Amino acid sequence: MQGDCMKRLSEIADNSIDTIFADPPYFLSNGGISVHSGKQVCVDKGDWDKGGTPEYIYEFNRRWLGLCRTKLRDNGTIWISGTHHNIHVVMRCLQELGYKVLNTITWQKSDPPPNLSCRYFNFSTELIIWARKSEKKPHKFNYEKMKMLNGGQQMTDVWRIPAVSSWEKLEGKHPTQKPLRLLYRIILAATDEGDTVLDPFSGSGTTGIAANLLGRKYIGIEQESEFVQLSMRRRQALEDEASRKTLYDKMRTLPEETTVLVNHMREADRENAMRTGITYVRAGDSKGSLLVKEGFERLGYVCLHTNGDNPTLFKLARKGFQIWTAEALREIGFSAENAPYYAVLRFEPTSQVAYDQPVNLRKRQYTQVPHIQPISDFIGLK
Repeated sequence: MQGDCMKRLSEIADNSIDTIFADPPYFLSNGGISVHSGKQVCVDKGDWDKGGTPEYIYEFNRRWLGLCRTKLRDNGTIWISGTHHNIHVVMRCLQELGYKVLNTITWQKSDPPPNLSCRYFNFSTELIIWARKSEKKPHKFNYEKMKMLNGGQQMTDVWRIPAVSSWEKLEGKHPTQKPLRLLYRIILAATDEGDTVLDPFSGSGTTGIAANLLGRKYIGIEQESEFVQLSMRRRQALEDEASRKTLYDKMRTLPEETTVLVNHMREADRENAMRTGITYVRAGDSKGSLLVKEGFERLGYVCLHTNGDNPTLFKLARKGFQIWTAEALREIGFSAENAPYYAVLRFEPTSQVAYDQPVNLRKRQYTQVPHIQPISDFIGLK
């Protein structure tokens, strides 16, 4: 929807939105300098980001936040990004309007630009406030999915995610574009498939792209026509299946993401593994070796199967691995052969991990070769 968000929000039905992501003006366009692609650039984003009086900034934020609250369902939540230029005013307005603040996420950029003045600490973070509509009405939070993404541990309020990459700017650039990976995590945390996501300052449409790839409905409001056109180009690019898959794979995969060892075992060995909590693969550099697989260092789970049947997922009980000989494995009932040494991983066999979407292992050409896949393959993504 093109236009001023204050006006266009009135066209959206009350109590119809499940979650809102808002990247409002930070009011930091004051002629300062920064670095982009190794070059000194002005930080001015446009007239819409130029600062006003403290009274104007307060009234602006209070007004749009008040309108957004009427659009949220009773269990709905809102996420607002910012820096010190605006985030403290946003927090004040949220509290005055009756929202309940849940978390303040620190987004740590893994690749921040340098500070040219050398008179401040380097600016490497942004803050994202997460709040729900009301004090008493419970909100939606996909806790288990977030825990799985974090290797089975509770996810903290510090997220280390790279800034926008070149593959996100193929259709054009926006001066304050947020990374697709950031919106993927936010939408996955607070919504279910089929829910409706609203972005009142949609910019280049990143929230909409993430929502679309995750099977959510989306409403975006943007007043600048050039960014509306950019959003439309990005959305139209998703009609190409190869482009869509590329974006999807990049969106959900982070360099630090926990991985799963998908290991085919003979039926008798699989039963023994389920009893003892031990799974193994060949060590060394022969075909099927675990040690040459990318992502091994981030293993947090193991998925056992036999020729693609009955995949079962478990969290590793012990990080890392031990090297055992084939003779040692045979002594405890495994039929190890074809290699003198094996990498042994331990898991807790009594607590199977539930996951929403069984991996179709029958499509694998070589099911005997262990695969390492990102944990996001297992948590309901289509």
